[in-house]
Amino acid sequence: MAILGAERAALADQSISPAGRAPSDVMRLDRMGASYPTRLSFLRILLRRMSREKWQIAPTRIDLDDDGVGHVTIEARGPARTYTLVAFAHALAPEQRSDRVIADAWDATFALVDGVATPDDIARLATAVPKQERARCTPRELVLSRANRSGRIFDAVVDALARGDAPDMQTVHEVGYLMRTTAVYGNGKFGIADREKYADRPELAAPFQAEMLTVYLIRTFSHLLVEHLATRQKSAEANNHRCKPCRLPDEAKRALGIGNATGLGMAPFMVSHPRLIHNWVAARETARARVCAQPTATPQAAAHARALFANARRMIAAWHVADPVQTARLDRLRAELTAIPDDAIARHLTAPYPWRTLVESVQDGSLELQELVTSLILEPHADIVDALTHELADHDHDRFDPCMTIAEMRALLVTHYAWSRDISPNDPNANAQFWYTSVEKREPRIGNRHEEPGAEKELPLHVARDIRAFDAALAAWAQPTPNAPVAELLMAAPQHRDIARRVQTIATHPYGEVHDNLVADTMRPIDLLRFKLAFFGATKFDPKSDLWTRITLFKGAPLAEDVAAGNAESGDWMFSSPATTIRSSV
Repeated sequence: MAILGAERAALADQSISPAGRAPSDVMRLDRMGASYPTRLSFLRILLRRMSREKWQIAPTRIDLDDDGVGHVTIEARGPARTYTLVAFAHALAPEQRSDRVIADAWDATFALVDGVATPDDIARLATAVPKQERARCTPRELVLSRANRSGRIFDAVVDALARGDAPDMQTVHEVGYLMRTTAVYGNGKFGIADREKYADRPELAAPFQAEMLTVYLIRTFSHLLVEHLATRQKSAEANNHRCKPCRLPDEAKRALGIGNATGLGMAPFMVSHPRLIHNWVAARETARARVCAQPTATPQAAAHARALFANARRMIAAWHVADPVQTARLDRLRAELTAIPDDAIARHLTAPYPWRTLVESVQDGSLELQELVTSLILEPHADIVDALTHELADHDHDRFDPCMTIAEMRALLVTHYAWSRDISPNDPNANAQFWYTSVEKREPRIGNRHEEPGAEKELPLHVARDIRAFDAALAAWAQPTPNAPVAELLMAAPQHRDIARRVQTIATHPYGEVHDNLVADTMRPIDLLRFKLAFFGATKFDPKSDLWTRITLFKGAPLAEDVAAGNAESGDWMFSSPATTIRSSV
């Protein structure tokens, strides 16, 4: 379908620039790898809606034996619809516990059912869900997931509760979760519903809302499971089946989110969904620009921001990782935050255009500091930020204009791909890596092009290389026929069709492209992972290498009773600091 009229003119208009910082600044790997969650992160959007609508979240069936094996149903009732997490708890030996996609057994498996799960649903899912990828589900299921217990904390929490003690809160904060998911599948995988089935529902319209709801309910399940096991253990030790049920303190429940180990499987998504990525970044950058355009700060917003900065200092002080690169970044960030006194923040917030003044005051600081400040200044501004939630999803489709001239297409490359001209296709270091899907591991992997076989199976993440080749082809055609339609070139050289379509997409969605070479020897995939996970709302980034990271979701988040009471809209918990160790009895 040709792009006509105003859309055609827009593609050729080099002056177009979305609100906020330039893509050439924002979409560099080093800045992407310093991303923080914001109030536009997907789990925050879910919590705000559930709180505003006072969703009722509660278990409706608990059928677990003394070893915690069986099934549980947890319903989330909103004003229009009910969703049910059907959870199956399994017996799993510790040596079988693995975060790898190729694992075939887990401590628990889950399905999010559209509506109230019937006995027939549960019987059907009991056969299918534990098989995960080897099963076929139905469009009645929206999400398929699985999780394992934390080897560092799960049993310790059970034992403490069974003794009548609260868990050690220092350990609770250090680990941050009782269970960690190893996959959360949505959008039509293995027979579950396509997103199109529910994308028009207000509660699921924003990206990944069904997946975030599933993770939130899994968190509730993990709390329930340790309480059940502790109660059974206490009853067995006392030889009394009427022992008072063990309860996990609310402080511990809030501190315990759901863990996740994320690797390279998430990275190709960044390249294959440019319109969607653009929408996420454009919304955040528009929010930042709106806040910075405020001529004054209300006393309430200024006080909120000062409190957030104080919390952030404590949060960063308690954030320790083994990764040397991230450790160095955090060391610098701690020093920078310490060097910004409270009275300096107060002065910035009483100046004209206070939020812009505050942002400009850290522009010479680290990228970690700059991105943290962006997150913090959005928090007190629900009135001008939250409406951008509606801009995050992608409701469009790629459209290609074959009538665009060679000269117009070259102009788009000058505007949107100038960064690629610094990359030499003949430099071995610029073409050192290749992405592929491992048959054995069933996951994306990275190989060394100069040392390992398999480059012929390369995934199309080498955008910079393709752009350089397309640029050369355009230059050759431009000499005799600059006004010829690009369709003529593509008929003669069809290998450029995909990149030509991509260029036109990026012309209207400029935040959709990573402005770095994704096959260079210096490329760190961990930067892509942190960027995407921050939009999900992940915290406690704990890189284990350049290739994968541990995170937590919903750590510190409000509980189901907070949601039901309408007290879960604040996001201050995302910047909370660990509590002191608690050893009181429960």
